[in-house]
Amino acid sequence: MNIADRLSCIRPSATLAVNAKALELKEQGRQIVSLAIGEPDFPTPVHICAAAKKAIDEGFTRYTAVPGIPELRRAVGTYYKRCYDLEPPVESILVSNGGKHSLFNYFQALLNPGDEVIIPAPYWLSYPDMVMLAGGVPISLPVSAKEGFRLTPEKLAQALTPKTRLFILNAPSNPTGVSYSQEELDALVDCCIKKGVYVASDEIYDRIVYAPARAISAIRLWQSCPELVTVFNGCAKSFSMTGWRVGYCVGHPHLIKAMDTLQGQSTSNVCSIAQKAAVAALEGSYDCIAEMTAAFQRRRDLALNILSSWKGVICPKPEGAFYLFADMSCYFGKNAIANSSDLCTYFLEKAGVALVPGAPFGDDACVRFSYAVADEVLEQALKSMEGVLPE
Repeated sequence: MNIADRLSCIRPSATLAVNAKALELKEQGRQIVSLAIGEPDFPTPVHICAAAKKAIDEGFTRYTAVPGIPELRRAVGTYYKRCYDLEPPVESILVSNGGKHSLFNYFQALLNPGDEVIIPAPYWLSYPDMVMLAGGVPISLPVSAKEGFRLTPEKLAQALTPKTRLFILNAPSNPTGVSYSQEELDALVDCCIKKGVYVASDEIYDRIVYAPARAISAIRLWQSCPELVTVFNGCAKSFSMTGWRVGYCVGHPHLIKAMDTLQGQSTSNVCSIAQKAAVAALEGSYDCIAEMTAAFQRRRDLALNILSSWKGVICPKPEGAFYLFADMSCYFGKNAIANSSDLCTYFLEKAGVALVPGAPFGDDACVRFSYAVADEVLEQALKSMEGVLPE
């Protein structure tokens, strides 16, 4: 069977590949702990679930408007007013089937064949593939662990060329957990605006930040330059709603209309019930976020304390999200380990711990740890790894 050429450059999900190997070992009777999962381990808060149940009871199960019910689009605007003191209008907001869907629609609506897209590495592993599916050319801009995984405006400015169409910024970052101050984020975005380069600010982890770091957003830069700046977010991470699939973006009304048209010919509306749940999330109490964030910060400190004792390992301290991205290249060349994939296979087989290799994130020297698991599970997993560190 002949598959479309456009799929020839698309890679399978590295996370799913790790999970498949872990399941295979479990079927063999092995005890496997996964530190590969990129989702909160907390249940969706009760008041959000109650809103979904109410929607079902009231028969809110029909098709809705493609860009989202007006109530939810207004709730997104209320979210930005509540968190960043700026309320975007409904016509600048589109609701999609998760944050990934919002980004996919955006790339399809914005990019032409050959457009270059600068993506700081390490990056969320789906960015390059989605760019290529839209005909764009992903340009990796490496930022190492020794640099704290922090991109500077100077380094970004040097990477911009006449072919650059778009810059993708993800803060707090998956996989590094690194974020920026508002002033640092503004400087990066301003660097692009001055060159007429579009900016996609992926802020899906914006509420999961650890003091003294503070929540940041490009929403004010969107307000001052809506033609170039688009802001992406969703309910998955902050409200522990990964399976509900509700994402949204704030952009120029013309761009939003184009993405609406595209979505209308692909998925149409987000699940009606999930939309009502998202309204409750965005308009309700944020105490649940504070509780989850406190637990994540405690786990970060626990994991970082253990990792820092491993000789040769470099791991910048995350300021948000729930990942550690550690440079473990000190183990390459030992026990027939040549790269991050070999190292993850080694720990899976020797310690029963599933991790994600850094290569798909754009840095083969590193390995991603998720600490979105119970404290005792996290500690035991890391101690098991410590017992088999390559020598």
